[in-house]
Amino acid sequence: MVPKVLIILGSGSDLKIAKRTMDVLEELQISYGLNIASAHRTYEKVKNVVIKGTENGVKVFIGIAGLAAHLPGVIASFTHRPVIAVPVDVSLSGLDSLLAAVQTQFPASVATVGINRGDNAGILAAEILGIGDENIRTNLSKLRKNYRNKVYCSEEEILSEIRGSYFKNFELNQSIEDKYNFNSISKIDNISDVDCMDKDLNGFVDVAVILDSHLNIKVAETILEILNKLDISHDFKIISPIANPIEFSDYINRMKYVKLFVGIGGSSAVITGSIVALSEMVVIGVPCSNQLNGLDALLSMVNMPPGVPVATVGIDSGENAALLIGRILGIDDKKIEADLKGEIR
Repeated sequence: MVPKVLIILGSGSDLKIAKRTMDVLEELQISYGLNIASAHRTYEKVKNVVIKGTENGVKVFIGIAGLAAHLPGVIASFTHRPVIAVPVDVSLSGLDSLLAAVQTQFPASVATVGINRGDNAGILAAEILGIGDENIRTNLSKLRKNYRNKVYCSEEEILSEIRGSYFKNFELNQSIEDKYNFNSISKIDNISDVDCMDKDLNGFVDVAVILDSHLNIKVAETILEILNKLDISHDFKIISPIANPIEFSDYINRMKYVKLFVGIGGSSAVITGSIVALSEMVVIGVPCSNQLNGLDALLSMVNMPPGVPVATVGIDSGENAALLIGRILGIDDKKIEADLKGEIR
């Protein structure tokens, strides 16, 4: 039986990170396989594993590597399926491997998660597969709820131990049900029902592309141009979660039936963190070089906490973001898959 997810390690020493991925996939009941193949020391093995895996039906690849972490990019060069990169902290606090993975050149688009975040790679793989699998979406929603519950439980535990004379407990007037139901989180209950609806209706497109500022309009235009070539339906909105938080939240909720979101932003890049806080769908992040050559935006997008991954591409890399969308949606759409192969070539 061919696994849905294939994990490839650049070295056996990366196994501890891969175990975090495997634990998540076990909990979500998603089949997976594992190989060890170095992009530099066993290049032909990487090539053969990826080509054979793609031909036999692997849906998502995860490349885990440290140092000059070229493995995810090499994987992406031999497949049209989505590739997730997990940079590993071996030296330089993992910054070398992060940059090597996320800055992969066009058209080898790679979805990078935070340094050592094998758990988020597993969740991102589940989000991708969940676009076409209702059972995975249900299990993923339960997992996200557990992550949220931990925050509430840790607060209750810590507050119960504070004994300061001037400490005054501030508590929202919420019932236990309100705390733990989280009905405001945007999620798709039945994508198969949505697919037959009129896609011109607000919220019934495949992709929502959100830009936080007119400063980065050229990056957005690149994405939209390629989406048009791939005939992927989309909505485009310029709105900041900082300047217009209520309108931003309302927009995410209105777009609850999209299959994935793209957030484009610079500086602190709050946009992707805001989207992933309000939705359980795939979120692709495109950091922009407004300041510090985009390094601030990159780090704030990619290094998300456990449970809320952002599939981050390179700085100003709208073209790779668009191809990543094609890789993801092409899993369940043969036309997009065929058009994507032509675009990659």
